[in-house]
Amino acid sequence: MEKLFYKMGEVAQIIGESESLVRFWSNSFPKLIKPQRNAKGNRLFSNEDVDTLKQLHVLIKDDGLSLEGAGKKIAASRKKVEGRVKVVESLKEIRSQLFEVKKGL
Repeated sequence: MEKLFYKMGEVAQIIGESESLVRFWSNSFPKLIKPQRNAKGNRLFSNEDVDTLKQLHVLIKDDGLSLEGAGKKIAASRKKVEGRVKVVESLKEIRSQLFEVKKGL
């Protein structure tokens, strides 16, 4: 069962980056990522925000796009980017499974 909201540290762990980078991206893309805040003022990210951060991670880290370019690409064709992210995640999972098989040999 998925959570409704994720804390900053959980989101950082999900996408494999630091909390400061997640904070920077959420500040850089206020139209795409809209975290809510709890009573303490901590950011709480929805599932949609986490998906958007995953998309940004693939576009910026894997594809080498600039922040501006990644934002434009998501705004122009979110469905294509979502599909690409799913493919990349599947390939990473397959790769980790293959490494486990190799260790067992």
